[in-house]
Amino acid sequence: MRLADSADLPGLGSVGTWLNDPANWVKSPNNLLIHIREHVIYTVVAVLLALLIALPVGLLVGHTRRGVVIIAGLANSLRAIPSLGLVVLLVVGISPKIHETQAIPGVLDRGQLPYFIPIEIILVLLAIPPILVNTYAGVQNVDPYARDAAKGMGMTGLQVVRKVEFPCALPLILSGLRSAVLQVIATATVAAYAPLLGGLGRLIVDGDGQLNNKNVGYPAMVGAGIVVAALALVADVLLVIVGRYAVSRGISGRYRKAAAPQLPADGTVSEVQMMRA
Repeated sequence: MRLADSADLPGLGSVGTWLNDPANWVKSPNNLLIHIREHVIYTVVAVLLALLIALPVGLLVGHTRRGVVIIAGLANSLRAIPSLGLVVLLVVGISPKIHETQAIPGVLDRGQLPYFIPIEIILVLLAIPPILVNTYAGVQNVDPYARDAAKGMGMTGLQVVRKVEFPCALPLILSGLRSAVLQVIATATVAAYAPLLGGLGRLIVDGDGQLNNKNVGYPAMVGAGIVVAALALVADVLLVIVGRYAVSRGISGRYRKAAAPQLPADGTVSEVQMMRA
């Protein structure tokens, strides 16, 4: 990133002005709404793919208790991925081999697919560890008596996973999902380093070369960073709400607890008090 004298920069006050300008939300070259939509698409696709991979594997490992060491090592390795360096490596190594350039209506414009795939590979790799580890840990923490009772009722292994272990592990699974979503939203800004792709990172990357420009420079960079943070906050709140209704009340402890009857000082209990209790 190019360094600039702070005296030459427009100042933080210009960021608020930039964000409050309707033209920056709906018109080119900034068009925040389009960049937000692209950022959300990159995030949703990556998280869904990570769920399809990590959730079954985590349930399987947690149920069978096999491959724990491999899973732990793999998760730690994926967390150490250098995102920006991997963008360059995959774009150079994979994109030229993808010859399909047709647009996907509502998702990708023409020519973006060869660069979209490498970026999604990186985001998926970053989203897998928290989902995988939390799923495994959630299944491991299931009360063994509940598991044994399910087996005693004649449930198969798949039924135990689906009806007992998964519901009981859901709070931890959703916690891992929240971590994955936040990490992907923050990291998806690197998509702008690939040709033709956008997202909120596009304003950051393009603004770096013209920091003193009040329209597409410093204010756009800081404004895009603020929008990324706001997007992550909104996503986290939505997932908390989803978790509140998705997790069983018995597991989350949302049952209202009845107050214990108060005993008189002399320790006696009247007939009416006994009936109320």
